[in-house]
This record gives sequence, structure tokens and C-alpha cells, in this order.
Amino acid sequence: MDIKSIIKNLHPLEIKVLLNYSENDELTSEKLQKELNYKEGHANQAFSWLSGKELLKEIRRTPHTYFELTDFGRKILAEGFAEEKIIKFLKDNGPKTLPEISSGTGLENKDVGSAFGGLSKDGVLAMNAEKKAEYTGAEIPARFAVAKELMAMAEKAENAQLDAANLSKEQNEIMAGLTKKRGISDTPFKTIERETVAYKLQEAFKAVAAALKEAGITGKEIGEITPQMLSSGEWKKGSFRGYNIAVPPARIIPGRTNPYVQFLESVKDKLCSLGFQEFDGPLVETEFWNGDALFMPQFHAARDIHDVYRLKNPTHAKEIEEPYLSNVAAVHRNGGNTGSRGWNYNFDNEFTRRLIMRSQGTVLSAHQLHKAEIPGKYFGIARCFRYDKVDATHLSDFYQTEGIILGEDVNLKTLLGMLEMFAKEIAGAEEVKYVPGYFPFTEPSIEVHIKHPKLGWFELGGSGIFRPEVTKAMGIDVPVLAWGIGIDRMALMALGLNDLRELFCEDIEKVRLRKAKF
Repeated sequence: MDIKSIIKNLHPLEIKVLLNYSENDELTSEKLQKELNYKEGHANQAFSWLSGKELLKEIRRTPHTYFELTDFGRKILAEGFAEEKIIKFLKDNGPKTLPEISSGTGLENKDVGSAFGGLSKDGVLAMNAEKKAEYTGAEIPARFAVAKELMAMAEKAENAQLDAANLSKEQNEIMAGLTKKRGISDTPFKTIERETVAYKLQEAFKAVAAALKEAGITGKEIGEITPQMLSSGEWKKGSFRGYNIAVPPARIIPGRTNPYVQFLESVKDKLCSLGFQEFDGPLVETEFWNGDALFMPQFHAARDIHDVYRLKNPTHAKEIEEPYLSNVAAVHRNGGNTGSRGWNYNFDNEFTRRLIMRSQGTVLSAHQLHKAEIPGKYFGIARCFRYDKVDATHLSDFYQTEGIILGEDVNLKTLLGMLEMFAKEIAGAEEVKYVPGYFPFTEPSIEVHIKHPKLGWFELGGSGIFRPEVTKAMGIDVPVLAWGIGIDRMALMALGLNDLRELFCEDIEKVRLRKAKF
């Protein structure tokens, strides 16, 4: 082992570890943060560098699950569960319809619907002959009291987190219904999974530590001169880290079109060459176009598949265009002229004007229906927003390629052919399969899945034939094929990537080496 070479390449973060600990110490990120005032990233970087020099060895990994209290959970702790508000309201006012409960309690229609469904299963609420919810007299389930207990514990805990290992079996079972990893805006807790990695210094570190002490190196050497150090004269009192003047300067890389942008343009070119017309729309939408016009009930849990961002100011649009508002409201109430029974509830004209960030590309198709030519083919590339945990296949904002085909002769076979074209010719997938799906606005509904060489099978997007409740409200009386494909995920295949986050990588060297397979 060349001690001089190792010392020359040691970073101050490594030096402090080598000088402060022995081979008997068990080192973790938390220990370095507490005792050396390292940040978590600094501790992990020191471990990585020392492991690479074979001065440090990993000895154990311990998984941990934590539950962190969210702002929604703090709100529940202060104001109570929706279920508690509904029970109190019905006790005080007698049987009421779900919209009346919503109006009387200030809760949203979808929250009332979800809470009523759960309390009905518990036998606490029931629907009487007049289609009104009533309180049965049964006690509210004990899980609500335990849930509040957990929220109170978390509020007092460090970082508002509870360790799953410290909770009882009953508490963990109840916690399972209060938390999720993704889409945490409407859950009392969010789940955080971490690993504690323990390390020990290896025998070889002793010679390096001794050489450091002999050379008088402490890890506190100055590595950067700041304006404050120059003005105060502090730089005169310290010693400096060595500099390698032989290191070559960074290369100047000429500009070029971003590969992901190139890919998006290629998708547009492909669809335009097939006779599709492009459509677009605003990022800010109303609940009407984002959900109501797509036959998604205002009060139902089906709305929860889109965890939307709401606008703080203004909160609502001034109006919704007629006759589409009236047509859609009628479809929701009793099916209108579609032959459907609808959702059988009182459509909320206030809720439908609420402004949100567009959560799905299908909103563009809803806008296009009433002005579309028949036969016609349309597509759009839409940026969408949903509250989501970022990982290899999910982003908090993402792009979809959305499209519709209208005509007397289009059918399921036409749709499957279009999906195969997307998967093979645009995404570059070699293996494709179709899976039955559910979307409130299509029947039948189909998900298309492709196989990534490293990530395995994942959903590329959803599709189907628009229900008459969607098309007839917009004045369309022919079959309409619709799809919403995750174009970000197609780009993974086309650009040979394994992680969606790489699409927006700031590493110019990596970006310039990418080349799409088209």
C-alpha cells in the first residue's frame, strides 16, 4: 500500500474520520452527523471514498420504516376526522342526503362519499328509504381513537416521525390505513423507508492515520479562499490543502438539441405523418374538464386516482361554457340523453368550477370532442401534474401523449393496432401485452404494457373507447377511441435509460452522449 499516494488523495471528510475513530468503533451516518457535525451527504460521501480505498468495510444494513405526520394529519388532529364531523352533523340534524351533509359540514362531496362508504360497512351509518344517510346509534369504531393517539404521538416526536418498530401490532395494523408512500396530500401519515448502514475501519487504516499525524495533517486545512477570509486575514493563520495544477480544465461542450426534446419532436412528426392534427390546452384547468366531462363522479373515490394540485388564488373559474355544463350535469344526475342511469346525485356547480393543475392528458380530448371533425384524428403532448413520490418510473410532473380517433368504422381492433404502433415503432419495445383496465370514462378499458430490459414490465398507458356519457354530452354520436400514453416512459426505451430522472439530468456529459433509437 502506497501510504503517500493515499494521503495525497484524502479529502478532509475522510481525514477527520481516520483521526477520530478506531477499528473498534461502529460508524454510521447518524454518528458522524452528531459527533463530527457532518451533513448526511458528507457522511455518506466519506464512507464511499474510504470504502473505495479499502480503509473501511460495511458490516451491517438494518432496514427501518418510519411514519411521518403530514399537514393533513395535523389538520385532522385539530379538527377531527370527516367521519366524526358527519356523525355529529347527523346526530344534530337527522337524516340528510350526501350533498346536504357536504354543505352542512363544509366537507367536499368526494370526502363525504368515501366516509359514508366506510361508516356504512361499520354499521354506524345507513341509507334510509328516502335515500338519506342516517345515524344508526352504533359507536364509532375504536380505530379512530387509536389513529388520533398515533397522530398526537407523532406531533410530539422528533421530526414528527414514529418508528414502526416501536408501535404495537394493533397500532401498525391501523397505521396501514393511514399512510402511503405516494400521493400523501390526503393521508395523515407518509411512509418513509430507510436503511441504517454500519461500517468499521479496517486494519490498514492505522498506518494511514499514523502518517497523517506525523505529517501534521488535521483535516482542517483550508481548501477555498473566501472574501470573508481575505478581509479578516484569517487565511494567514491556517494551512492549505495541496493543489494539483496538472489537472486539465473542463472541456467546452458545444450546444445541441436535448435528446428528450428531439424524442418529443419525433413523436409529433410520426403522428402528423399519419394524418393526426395536434391540439393543446392550458396547464390550469377546471374540475369540469379534468373530471366531470369525463364522467368521473364528484363525490366518489374514483376521483382519488388523480391527486391534484389546487390553485390558491383564484380558486374558481367564473363560468363553464354552455350547453356543455348543463349536458354533463344531466348525465351525472340521471344519464341525460345517453341511455345511462348516470351517478344519481345532485351535481355541484360550485365544485365543477374549481381550478386545478391539469392531472391527465385526457382533458385535452374532452375539450376537443365538441369541435372535432368526423371522421377525425387528433393528438396532443400534455404536461400533467400529480402529487407523487419521485422514483425510477414516476415524476411529480410528467408528459402524456393523448389522442382520439372519431369515426363510424373505428373499433377495438383499430385501437389495438394504434397501441402496438406506439409501443414498437415509437418506444422501440420488442415485447408488448394488453391488460384489462378501469377508467371511469372508457368501456372497454385497456392498459398497454411493455418490457424494459432492466426495469421489466411496466404500464405504458391507458386507453379505451369513450363511454356515451362522455361523447353524447359533447354532441358526438360515433365511436371515439382514446388513449393516454406516458411519453416519458416511452423515452426510457427510446433513449436507452433506466430512470425517468435521467431525462432531466444536469450532467451535460451524460446528456450529449444520448441518442434516440429513431
